[in-house]
Amino acid sequence: MKICEIQVKNYRLLKNFSIDIEKELSLVIGKNNCGKTSLLSVIDKFLNGNSGSFSFEDFNLDFKEELIGIITKDVAEDYSPIGIKMKFFIKYTGTDNLSNISSLMMDLDPDNNIIILSFEYVLTVDKIKKFKADFEIFKASEARKAKPKDLNFFVKENYSSYFQLFKKTIDPKDSSQFIDIDKENIQLNKVINFQFIKANRDVSNKEPDSTLSTLSYRIYEKIDADESHKEKIDAFKDTLYNADESLGTVYEKIFKETLDKVKKFGGLKPDETLIKITSTLQHKNLLQGNTTVVYKHDANELPESYNGLGYMNLISMIFEIEISLTRFKRKKTETPADINLLFIEEPEAHTHPQMQYVFIKNIKTLLKEGITRSDGENRDLQYIISTHSSHIVAESNFDDIKYLKRDKNSVIAKNLKSLESEYKKEEEGNYKFLKQYLTLHRSELFFADKAIFIEGDTERILLPAMMKKIDQDHPDNPLLSQNISIIEVGNYSHIFEKFIDFFGIKTLIITDIDSAKQDKTKCRVNDPDAKISSNASLKFFYNTDELSDFKNWGIDDLKLKKIVSTDETEKKWIKDASGYLACVFQTSEISLNGGVYHARSFEDSFFHLNRQFVVDKKDSFKSLKNISFFENTSKDAYALAESCIDKKPAFAIEILLNSKTDEASGKEFSNWQIPEYIKQGLLWLKD
Repeated sequence: MKICEIQVKNYRLLKNFSIDIEKELSLVIGKNNCGKTSLLSVIDKFLNGNSGSFSFEDFNLDFKEELIGIITKDVAEDYSPIGIKMKFFIKYTGTDNLSNISSLMMDLDPDNNIIILSFEYVLTVDKIKKFKADFEIFKASEARKAKPKDLNFFVKENYSSYFQLFKKTIDPKDSSQFIDIDKENIQLNKVINFQFIKANRDVSNKEPDSTLSTLSYRIYEKIDADESHKEKIDAFKDTLYNADESLGTVYEKIFKETLDKVKKFGGLKPDETLIKITSTLQHKNLLQGNTTVVYKHDANELPESYNGLGYMNLISMIFEIEISLTRFKRKKTETPADINLLFIEEPEAHTHPQMQYVFIKNIKTLLKEGITRSDGENRDLQYIISTHSSHIVAESNFDDIKYLKRDKNSVIAKNLKSLESEYKKEEEGNYKFLKQYLTLHRSELFFADKAIFIEGDTERILLPAMMKKIDQDHPDNPLLSQNISIIEVGNYSHIFEKFIDFFGIKTLIITDIDSAKQDKTKCRVNDPDAKISSNASLKFFYNTDELSDFKNWGIDDLKLKKIVSTDETEKKWIKDASGYLACVFQTSEISLNGGVYHARSFEDSFFHLNRQFVVDKKDSFKSLKNISFFENTSKDAYALAESCIDKKPAFAIEILLNSKTDEASGKEFSNWQIPEYIKQGLLWLKD
């Protein structure tokens, strides 16, 4: 038995939200403010009975407008209660114990193995009419005031008096048919147990802090209630009893003078002021405030606050997980819930990358055992981990990842395993490569707002400097302040096209025009025999390899978006001024001396624009061979790119080493130019 899907409506950014839940781990990722914490919050409010804490700010922005509109109009005859709603889709099998959920089942159809639990914080038709009537009274009263309060104020201040909570189980075939859980007195805590560990864990390394020591007491509280630990607890209590006797003798000596003074005051009877101070060590109270977590450093034991925040957070999480697991197990006299759901929010807090790798590896091993009890009453455990960590993503199964993406006032969730269905059978290798590449090498792409796909080391090394140059000339909305992921893909950016479309990420592909003869032999762009582009990405995205189709294109010709084709059999990329993807490649350029030239590659383009820069620094460019060619006017930029490049990464580094800052303007990298096609692409992505 497991939760297979959770739906949320009208809660903060979760306007019409649906997320699939895996059998074990569901890894929820996404950029900041995309609803990860809201998902945890709404589950807690409904499942743990905290729905009374819904605030007006919890309503989705669009729903607030809808609510205001309804109050100002007549109630429609087909009015359906509106508000915050959440549904759990529970799937069970014939091997599950159905005793706890039998009262929730709407029919006995063997093909219907889904139960839908629905939680609703809504306005019924009676309450909406009452809401409207009360507002009319309020409006009449306010009309007599100099500064009357409006409808928005009334709704915000009074909404909680009209919204009601309902818990139902809904017929999957007919949503109008349901069972009222409260009226039927059905105990949902036997079905679902929800525990969570929030990101704002009370962890610090201030010297007086004793977070871990306090947690050790909370763990003991849960262990003490578990009959399976009876032998260990009894031994602890026996030790305290013996300590009580020893301390009683010591107390008698310590407090003798004080007790003798008390005795002198007497009373109605001689023995009324005879008192004795004895030791009564309480096992729970003893741990609370009297246990100290220390950590070992060489032969020394140091206080917990001397440890780093990362380790404090990691240890705190393990303690919290132990407490949660004990809550899932419950007392021996109680039965664990059928479904146990744990939510861990942002475990990466304060931890370095290696520790994040270790955490996600070990946590899966730790939680895979599920809920195990000594009496054999074991249960599976489903757990959700939300994270911003690309390192945790890199160590996770691609199919476990749920990507949350914000779209104006709402959020959508996408299963990464659904991406597989986008690939055709002949593209299975592409999908396998994508999975491996993204999780092993470039998982930060999941958290980026924009992406730049480049071919190799030269662009990777130089691109930050180029972005800096763009920002210096166009300071508004600087590129280096944006969340942009730079990805090396060689000549295979087209493999990522379904990923780009799936997530709708704004993407710039920087590539080469790769002019060639009909037999695919490389040649100059303006060679009379140059007929095609051998660049696979250009051919894929623009559906042509004719070189004439790519000559002299501007940035507006390069922007693409993906649409469903007219026959609706597949999606394809088309030119569009509002497109979110653009491929840029070499175009005709004018150099400083006024010459017009069309380059074939990055190096070709760079040498055309910056030939004098290399000549001026020729003794410093150790990565270039045939350096004398640069002063030979018979050698064009294409010949220089073909004959002088020895080691591309070293050449790119030497460009940076030989760069200078203009003293007058203070601009860095001022003594060389960015190829025009890259400049135009970066300006497009920037804005």
